Amino acid sequence: MESLTPAQKELYDWLVEYIKSTQYAPSIRQMMKAMNLRSPAPVQSRLERLRNKGYINWTDGKARTIRILHQPDKGLSIEGEIAAGGLVEPFNDEKNRLDLSDLFSQSDCYVLRVVGDSMIEDLINEGDYAIMRSLSSSTEIKNGDIVAARVSGYGTTLKHFYQEQEKVILKPANQKYEPIKVEANNVDVQGILVGIWRSVADHK
Repeated sequence: MESLTPAQKELYDWLVEYIKSTQYAPSIRQMMKAMNLRSPAPVQSRLERLRNKGYINWTDGKARTIRILHQPDKGLSIEGEIAAGGLVEPFNDEKNRLDLSDLFSQSDCYVLRVVGDSMIEDLINEGDYAIMRSLSSSTEIKNGDIVAARVSGYGTTLKHFYQEQEKVILKPANQKYEPIKVEANNVDVQGILVGIWRSVADHK
């Protein structure tokens, strides 16, 4: 489907949530208020664009009959696998989604499937799904945070992060494994762990 402009997406996302929660369509005045607009014209223009692009429809001549035609993908994108052990190249071309929308709906998160046992003392097991928050310019990485870190020339791993001046230490949570010590400029932290999801069926 044709992509949306930021203004169109803002209205579309709001419509999806409003109709999902109330089970009926909002009025133009409610949309104006939600979009912080003083005139109905911009709202009507965005609605027409959304209709033309196939995202919504309504019955002409009848108020509050907007219907959502294109439901957004639910859940968090599963970006691949990450090593809790050695270093591996974690990302693959196939992206699935893990639907945790009933638990939380942070748009800046994604999922990696854990491979290996280097974090088992933190109860992170092979086959678990690590829910990672993407970094922004304002994100502060603290010593002790569990991160997805790409090490130059090797791959990506899930470890505790510690920085001492120009050195980064990536510490496992399994006594069998040694910490990884590298120059800070050879480490690219790609996300911070915010949760673990485990399927009971996968661990029987």
